Amino acid sequence: MNNHKPDSTADGAGTDPPPAAVTFVTTEHFTLQGARSSTISESTGRASMFLSAVSGGLVALGLLATATKVGAAFYAFGLIIFPTLTFVGLVTFERVLQSGIEDHGYTRRIALLRGYYFEHAPELTEYLLSVKPEERIRMQVLQGGLFQGFLTVAGMVGVITAVLAGSAGGLLAGIASGHSLAAALAVGIVVAGAALAWLMRYQHSAWKRISTASLFPGEDLFASEDRFPGQDRTRD
Repeated sequence: MNNHKPDSTADGAGTDPPPAAVTFVTTEHFTLQGARSSTISESTGRASMFLSAVSGGLVALGLLATATKVGAAFYAFGLIIFPTLTFVGLVTFERVLQSGIEDHGYTRRIALLRGYYFEHAPELTEYLLSVKPEERIRMQVLQGGLFQGFLTVAGMVGVITAVLAGSAGGLLAGIASGHSLAAALAVGIVVAGAALAWLMRYQHSAWKRISTASLFPGEDLFASEDRFPGQDRTRD
C-alpha cells in the first residue's frame, strides 16, 4: 500500500501559516480598511465644504445684485468671489484626487493580502468569488471608461470649478465689452470648456500613472476592458 502523500508545501498552499503571520495580515487588512474609510470621509467632507462655499458665495452675489440693481458693486464683488471660489475649487479638486489615489493604493494592498488568504486557504475561493488575481481587485473598485472620471468626487468638483472659472471670464468679458451678453457668453463657454478639459485630462493622467503598474508580478492586471476612473488601454 502506498502511503506517500502529495507534497502540498511546494507552493505554500495547504500549510498552516505561523500565528504571528496571521495576526499581522489580519491586523494590516483591518488597518487598510480603516484608512480607506478615512480617505472617503475626507473627500466627502472637502467636497461638502466646497459646495457650501459656492452656495454661500452665490447667495451673497444674488442679494447684492438685488440691493444694488446690478450696479458697479455687483460687478466688483463678482470679480472677487468667482476667482476666489475657482481657487477653492482647484485646491479641493487636487486634494480629493489625491485622496482617491490613496484609496486606490489601499485597495491594491488589500488585494495582495487577499492573495495570501487564497494561497493558504484555497478552499475559500468558492465562497469569496475570487479566483484570478485581477478579479480580486476588480471586486473592490469602480468599472468604466473615460466617462467614469465625471462620476468621481474629483470629477464633480472639477465640473463646478470649470463653471466658476467660466463665470469669472464671462463677467470680465461682459464688463470689457460694454455689457455685451454675446461676448460674455462666448468667453464664459470657452473658458469653462478649456478648464473642464484640462481638469479631466489631469485626472485621467493621474489615474493612468498609478494604474499601469501590475499588482501581481508577471501578470497584466489591466488587460481586460474593466478600467479605473479615466483609464484607457494606452500604456506609457
